[in-house]
Amino acid sequence: MDYKKTKADTTIQTRNLNDFDTLTGNIYETVALLSKRSDQIAADLKKELYKKIEEFSTNNDTLDEVFENREQIEIAKYYEQLPKPYLIAIKEYLDGKITFKMANSENKDTEESK
Repeated sequence: MDYKKTKADTTIQTRNLNDFDTLTGNIYETVALLSKRSDQIAADLKKELYKKIEEFSTNNDTLDEVFENREQIEIAKYYEQLPKPYLIAIKEYLDGKITFKMANSENKDTEESK
């Protein structure tokens, strides 16, 4: 997914709690779901950022080159201005783009007792 084109908010907003238990039926499961999705988004963004910064790095950096590598600084600033991963996860959840599948705990109990 292209997180740079997301329409997620860049600031925190007060939300209605009733909007967050529709998919899972439990607010705490929703928070756990959003946390896991946020971690996935953060990992993807981090990998993408490091890949882009690596393109501009050189093998033998001198002190002058470290301070004057403006391309890396501009890329880092761009990624800092993107919405935070948890805000992207909340937007995906409210737009219905996150799927949720819970393992059936009753089936696990019966299988373990056999």
